[in-house]
Amino acid sequence: MPKDWSGSVDLHLAVDAAGGRRAGLERALRAAIAAGRLAPGAALPSTRALAAELGYSRGTVTAAYDQLTAEGYLVTVPGSGTRVASGAAAPSPAPDLPGAPAGPAHDLRPGRPDLSAFPAAAWLRSTRRVLASAPPEAHALGDPRGRPELRAALAGYLGRARGVRADPARIVITSGYAQALGLLAAALRDAGTTAMAMEEPGHFFHRAVVGRAGLGVVPLPVDGDGARPEGLGGTGAAVLTPAHQYPSGATLHPARRRAFTVWARDTGGLIIEDDYDGEFRYDRQPVGALQGMAPGNVVYAGTASKTLAPALRLAWLVLPAHLVEPFAEAKRLADAHTQSLAQLVLADLIGGHAYDRHVRASRLRYRRRRDLLVETLRARAPHVRVQGIAAGLHALVLLPPGGPDEDEIMERAASRDLALMPLRAHWHDPSGRPQGFVIGYSTPLASAYGPALDALSAVLA
Repeated sequence: MPKDWSGSVDLHLAVDAAGGRRAGLERALRAAIAAGRLAPGAALPSTRALAAELGYSRGTVTAAYDQLTAEGYLVTVPGSGTRVASGAAAPSPAPDLPGAPAGPAHDLRPGRPDLSAFPAAAWLRSTRRVLASAPPEAHALGDPRGRPELRAALAGYLGRARGVRADPARIVITSGYAQALGLLAAALRDAGTTAMAMEEPGHFFHRAVVGRAGLGVVPLPVDGDGARPEGLGGTGAAVLTPAHQYPSGATLHPARRRAFTVWARDTGGLIIEDDYDGEFRYDRQPVGALQGMAPGNVVYAGTASKTLAPALRLAWLVLPAHLVEPFAEAKRLADAHTQSLAQLVLADLIGGHAYDRHVRASRLRYRRRRDLLVETLRARAPHVRVQGIAAGLHALVLLPPGGPDEDEIMERAASRDLALMPLRAHWHDPSGRPQGFVIGYSTPLASAYGPALDALSAVLA
């Protein structure tokens, strides 16, 4: 009858004693070594411990060890016991799995900050404080809305920095904005909403998230004053980027801000305000959040993806009171709650104002990058036009009619190993639309920005 054991090296052997205990133990050890479960250099239990686990005599185990040592499978190291020999048989290596493709030499696609500027020292200090002071319950499953420390810190920060009317009880922390949007779209679908208006042009991935949740997507036209409210039609909700429309770079005109909030109040509709980079305005104070005008009709969405790093997977919603419970339940069913440690660290960063200092430093860094982009293109590719306000982490560069189109520019970019994001991906229907590129000037590392601009200028010239 096979016997299982668990020894000091946490290895499980199934010993088949048919043919003798010693022979069965030898076969089991050879099989474990051949399968790689006992790797070269791995320590084996002492003969006394293994004999006790198996219910064998110590002499039987000693004899098995001696036989495998003679065969070259094991070696006795003075003061260190018996180990698997370095030349012992090992399984054939598994075939290499395809790895991630190598990144481009130059990357100006939008969507992320300069990751070399991540405040690692401040994050580490906050992590140490959190680990030293967090109660044991912080490591258990908790409130699906998120840690109370972060919700309280965000309520204060969003109120003073973005003009948001935020009660900690109405804030829910999510694992990124895409999760927040998907869960919210599903909750609205369950409540009877059938379609959501989304800006045209707008973020193609976010359209896919809403569509996957089961809602129809109605294009909401955008011009130089932002999204146009007359395109709302019979939709029950609208996603807007009022502070800095993505990708056009427009700011929602005050009259349209009022029109959207009036629509929401009069119809019971819901506005989802995606404030993805609202902290970054370079020519004046950032425009306050739309949510402050109608907190009962606007869901405010923010994220750490642009201020810190997208891999943190930290975002937040400030919800109208009637949506808190259904959304928190949807979050609980999705993944219980967003992991706690990063929430506590971010709360510490905000509470100690390290987060504010980092945002201010980033604002200066990205302003200089945008200025350099505009100056470089004005000098070296004057036929293209940079559109949008001085804000955010990207700029829209429009191609002139009659010149090279997006396909030709993409071919040129590929020859220089330059990654770009064409505007066509952002339209519901790109036929007959203006052509251009959404340039993420925050994406390259600091040392790579100059060469990336040189490559961009060359392909646009």
